[in-house]
Amino acid sequence: MDALTPTDTQDKQAALARRYGAAAPLAGPWNETIATLLDHRSVRGFLSDPVPAGTLETLIAAAQSAATSSNMQLWSAIAVTDPGKRKVLAEIAGNQKHIEQCPLYIAFIADMSRNERMSQAEQVTFENLPYLETFMVACIDAALAAQNAVVAAESLGLRTVYIGAMRNDPAQVHELLGLPPKAFVVFGLCVGYADPAAKNEVKPRLPQSTVLHHERYDAAPEARDRPAYDAEMAQFSSRNEMQATTWTARMLNRMGPIKSMNGRERIRATLAKLGFEIR
Repeated sequence: MDALTPTDTQDKQAALARRYGAAAPLAGPWNETIATLLDHRSVRGFLSDPVPAGTLETLIAAAQSAATSSNMQLWSAIAVTDPGKRKVLAEIAGNQKHIEQCPLYIAFIADMSRNERMSQAEQVTFENLPYLETFMVACIDAALAAQNAVVAAESLGLRTVYIGAMRNDPAQVHELLGLPPKAFVVFGLCVGYADPAAKNEVKPRLPQSTVLHHERYDAAPEARDRPAYDAEMAQFSSRNEMQATTWTARMLNRMGPIKSMNGRERIRATLAKLGFEIR
């Protein structure tokens, strides 16, 4: 199906309503790729069924097809199958058991070590390597690659969830996975078939009037949008038995106390220990 293929307007509008609630925009051009994107949801309950042979390689091929700044490709990935390692990674992530349960777990790495080795092999000093911009590029490259892998996985009927809690203890993850200096696990990714018994509803997002600006930034709609979005999230939270009932409540819990960072406030110091010199 391409952008010109007719699609049922009700199906399109229903997909937008699941994503935005009452604030859903009118449906525009549509195809199966867009439908897959709008159906994304984080899944934390997986069946034990293995993924088809070659799935990992297909997902990495999709990941390597993502944009990468100046073709530097400053990322790598590690597929982790060892149950012992998975158990430790789950503990680091606050006992997220789906890390142990999912059939495929991939750690995505901001990897500047490959260029460091090239610098040494070619006997050329890479003067750009220690700067914040290069580290940001590595993290962005990893994120773009992973998102391509997610879209590919979901197009195959698989489900996923990102594990940002790999950053709770980057040094332990670094040691466990045998990473070289200047390599850092930005996040992990669980991939597998969703357990039908787990609640995996599409989560509402902020209205487009909050995040989409025209010509210049305009924060004025936020005063109207946030209460309406809080009401949408309150209904979602109630249906899914979540503790924080509104988006505002979740942000206050997540952004307010430093303890909510779960050790990630020390990342800058940890990066220095992992060989990163960020200027």
